[in-house]
Amino acid sequence: MATDFQEKACEKALREYRKKYLTKKENLNADESTARLMVNSLLSVVLGYTLIDEIKTEHMIRGTYVDYVVQLNKKIHFIVEAKATSIDLNERHLKQAVDYASNEGVDWVILTNGRCVELHRVIFEKPIRSQRIFAYDLTNLSTIRTAAKHLVNLTKKSVLRGDLDKYWKRFDALTEDNMRKAIKSPDVIRSLRLFIKKKSTINFTDAEVAKAIDKLIS
Repeated sequence: MATDFQEKACEKALREYRKKYLTKKENLNADESTARLMVNSLLSVVLGYTLIDEIKTEHMIRGTYVDYVVQLNKKIHFIVEAKATSIDLNERHLKQAVDYASNEGVDWVILTNGRCVELHRVIFEKPIRSQRIFAYDLTNLSTIRTAAKHLVNLTKKSVLRGDLDKYWKRFDALTEDNMRKAIKSPDVIRSLRLFIKKKSTINFTDAEVAKAIDKLIS
């Protein structure tokens, strides 16, 4: 995982990015071409990737051009969908980016309009779906530090060290779906049954405990 030093460096870069681009009213209503300049800075200055070599624009996937891809050692790590700062990010933008990513076998999608940034994980199941990991409004100064703690996992150094994979595993382990599975696992049900027996002196069956859990989490 990222060190405190790396988190602070990411936070510093984010604050500088915000000051340069997001404190000017004209930038908050900019068209897509201006937003592209902001996204270039976000990917290169904040996240540490090299323009041209690692940040590719208008990359073709099955006959369609993607706004950006970020690649290291010829492997694409992120599909980046960029919109004008005046446009709010929405589900249609996400679906478009996820379609691109699934066609290319890419796990990660970044949605951004320069002022907001979202990270989504593509889940290669049938049907293909995605899991939102985080979404931050970079104009909001009060959440910059928290945003940096998450965005640092997207930096070049973190990706090369495998920190992004660890970040995903930690996130995935505590998703609602996995927590439900864990709570309903035989080992947990047995432990709960024994705990209840100790507290109440009543010996319930595993099935009875499982039914009570279903009512609780349904």
